[in-house]
Amino acid sequence: MNKTIAGYHMLMILSAVDHKFHIEEEKIIREYLFQEFPFHVSLDNEIDKISSLHPEDWHLHFLKCMDDFHEDSTEEERFEFIKFAVYLAKADDVITLEENFYLQSIFEAWDFHRE
Repeated sequence: MNKTIAGYHMLMILSAVDHKFHIEEEKIIREYLFQEFPFHVSLDNEIDKISSLHPEDWHLHFLKCMDDFHEDSTEEERFEFIKFAVYLAKADDVITLEENFYLQSIFEAWDFHRE
């Protein structure tokens, strides 16, 4: 999976882990897609893949996407992505334990340290 699609999967999972979808989260995902795809791309297949996952499979898929993103990105691109992920988690003004767990997975795997 390429970097952009892996990032999309990660953001979609991150938006779902608290079992609530806030309109601000959608805006952040759309902004990510706009920056990564300057032209229209159909994501129907990707939505089908994500929606077919059971919640207990989300983290394993998230980890695979993290690896794919890391393999296909620069450090600067990873830093920009993590900003999207944090903005997404903060979109409803509450970072849940589940969201924090997923964010922490990224920080640890990509060796980012919170400042």
